[in-house]
Amino acid sequence: MNSSTHPTIIVGAGFTGLFTALHLRHQHDFRSITLIDPQERFVFKPMLYELLTGELPDDTICPTYEELLQGSDINFVQDKVAAIDLQEKRVHLACGLDYTYNYLVLAVGSIQGYLGTEGAQENAFAFRTRENALALERQLRDCLLHASQTKDEQQRRSLLTFAVVGAGPTGVEMAATLADLLPYWYAQLGGNIHEIRIVLINHGKTILSGDVNASLKELALQAFKTRTVLVELVLGVGVKAVHPDRLEYQPANSSEINTLLTQTTIWTAGTATNPLIQSLSAQISAGHLDQHGLPLVTPTLQLLDFPEVFAAGDCTDVQQ
Repeated sequence: MNSSTHPTIIVGAGFTGLFTALHLRHQHDFRSITLIDPQERFVFKPMLYELLTGELPDDTICPTYEELLQGSDINFVQDKVAAIDLQEKRVHLACGLDYTYNYLVLAVGSIQGYLGTEGAQENAFAFRTRENALALERQLRDCLLHASQTKDEQQRRSLLTFAVVGAGPTGVEMAATLADLLPYWYAQLGGNIHEIRIVLINHGKTILSGDVNASLKELALQAFKTRTVLVELVLGVGVKAVHPDRLEYQPANSSEINTLLTQTTIWTAGTATNPLIQSLSAQISAGHLDQHGLPLVTPTLQLLDFPEVFAAGDCTDVQQ
């Protein structure tokens, strides 16, 4: 389907895409705006923990785009963008429809990266989407239930050991949340909360290393000590493999592979370039891509080769 009005197309309805669309309307830009995202719901990521813990309802943390865009006259299309032709100014959707644009905004962000670790993508739990949070909650509750019912001590130990890989802000908050949440859930099942282990694993030798929140390191370490269950730290190691029932890691400057028996590995380490952005690299001059393959943009967030295309957030690199 070709759009006769040649709207402004915004691909990706996370914080950047959604608020770009709403800002244009707030500024009385009355051009046709089409916002495209494969998900039905917006995800307020800072509050995903409240979805996991059940402190807030689903609709509060993940409202539908229909609700958020009500009365805005912004056209929301729930579909995946399969390809973009920058020369022809055309966006192709997975359903077979396509749109021609005057202006394009790329706001697809990054995706979860696994650093090439064997089995991580298949066996670890990510924590970026509503579906991730719901899947993790099911896993946690299932492990606690089975642990409360088994007489096999080794099996119970594996079920009650929870590994968090990555000690950035997400990993640190995840570990602290689990250290309070899991004992509460397990006590309701009649289990011994002192059997629960929360293990935070990181490649760096400190938590929050290189992050804007690095100054909060000591505060976070102190918070770990006050949790219902102590958060164990395994720092300065590389995770080599993630299996359904164990995690393998290697200390720096060592050939020894250590094994942690666990049926729950939560992965918060690293990001990767969105495949849609990767697919555009062939259409952009090599000199206008950074070392990670992200398109360089001007301070006004325009692609150097295609000034009618704007890109913002984790899917681009602003040229200073």
